[in-house]
Formats: sequence, C-alpha cells, structure tokens
Amino acid sequence: EACAEADVDPESVIAAGVASIGPLDLAEGAVENPANLPDTIDRIPLTGPVSELLDTDEVYLHNDTVAGCIGERFHSERNPDDMVYLTISSGVGAGVCVDGNVLEGWDGNAGEVGHMTIDPHGQRTCGCGLDGHWEAYCSGNNIPEYAKDLHAEDPVDTALDVEDPNFSAVDVFENAGDDEFADFVVDQVAHWNAMGVANVIHAYAPLIVFVGGAVALNNPELTLDPVREKLEEMVFINVPEIQLTTLGDEVVIEGAVASALTGGTGDRSRL
Repeated sequence: EACAEADVDPESVIAAGVASIGPLDLAEGAVENPANLPDTIDRIPLTGPVSELLDTDEVYLHNDTVAGCIGERFHSERNPDDMVYLTISSGVGAGVCVDGNVLEGWDGNAGEVGHMTIDPHGQRTCGCGLDGHWEAYCSGNNIPEYAKDLHAEDPVDTALDVEDPNFSAVDVFENAGDDEFADFVVDQVAHWNAMGVANVIHAYAPLIVFVGGAVALNNPELTLDPVREKLEEMVFINVPEIQLTTLGDEVVIEGAVASALTGGTGDRSRL
C-alpha cells in the first residue's frame, strides 16, 4: 500500500526502516512483551517479514523514539549533536543523541525513560507491571486512570465522568480551564512530566529537547508550558530549550525513512 501511494514498484525497493514500540529484541528483529498492548501479545516479528516481503537484507529496526531522534536530526537545520526526542503519547519514551551518536544500546532499548521511577511510593502500576514509572502517570493511556485515582482520593464535583468506560485523556484536557478537577489533574501530570524531563536532562545534558506524541502535540500549552516553568527549580545543570518537534506527527516515519536512506545510521553524510 505504501509503495502504491508513492507510485513505486515494490520490487525496486532496496532498503526499509522500521520504527516500533518497544521493548525490542534487535537480534531477532522483534518486539517483546510490549507494555501498552494486551497481555495476549508477547512477540511481534518485524524485520523478518519485511525483509522477506521486500527481498532485501537492508531492513533497519529502531525504537520509535530513536527513529524520532533520527528524524529530527536528519531534517533539522541545526542537526544538534546533543539532543533528546521525547514522546508523550500512548506511552512515554525518548530517543537520545550524545556527542553526535544516537544511543540505542546493545538490544535497542536505550531511552526507555518512561520506565524511570518518579514516584518512590509506587502508587500507580505501569503497563509493564512495575510501580511508580513516569508512564504510569503521564501517558495518554494512563492519564484517565490516574484521574480516576485522584478522584477516588477526593471525590469533588466535576464535569468529568470518570466512571464512563470511554473516559479519556482528551476529556481531561478539553475541560481544563473550565473544570477545577480537570485543572488539578493537568497540574499533577505537569508535575510528573517536569520531574521526568529533569531526570532526562541530568542524564544526557541535551542542548534541546524536542517533544512529540499525541498528548504533547494536541495540548502544547498544557504540557510543555508548565514543564518549562518548573525546570528552573528542578535542574542543577544548564536548562535546555524545550520545544515541539518540528516534524509533527511525521517525525517517527521520517526517521525510519532517513534510516533506510543512510544504512541505518541517520547520518546525512552517508547519502
């Protein structure tokens, strides 16, 4: 379908980039036990089927946030050597570049910052099964569950129908500014986000943090602005620029394409 849309003969394709949720098994080219999919899904083979479909060994697999980092560097005029691409979407994760090197790790799972422990009390359990992780409070999948927990602690009057099976993060953000409880949830999420971003800054010392993912892209004033305001009081080293990704929803796919074009590196000099 992609080839048809691009008016390309599939038999002419010589390389492909794959950007995927994690955790990854790079040796097998597969996803293993993803945190944000049903428990019945424990393994998703990726590079093998794509390699067979396209009849090429040049299939490059990356975590989606690593692909976002590659995409941002490949297409940015600044091409920053020290940067982070952070996604706040159904999950939370990061792609990291330090001294011009995009970090992936031996198994492809460097940058799983959404599984940093930010709440030592572990009041919420992450989709991975562990407690207190950043993702458990701030991802699109978990914000409504976190809101339910907060409302159970203090059942104030609110326009949010937290018992509705379809209650979502969209409802929280849409009611912010008009509903006191929605504002409280947004403020609590911003607190955890700022803590997570501060941890990322202390770990990698980026010059800039690009932020993508549906939660951030659809609600930049309610996600990024509070983080910017809080970082000065939370960060010991230089506070980097925090901005939305320059590539919008396309940043991850652009990174996958850049990987395919450059032999898996994302290095523009390889073109």
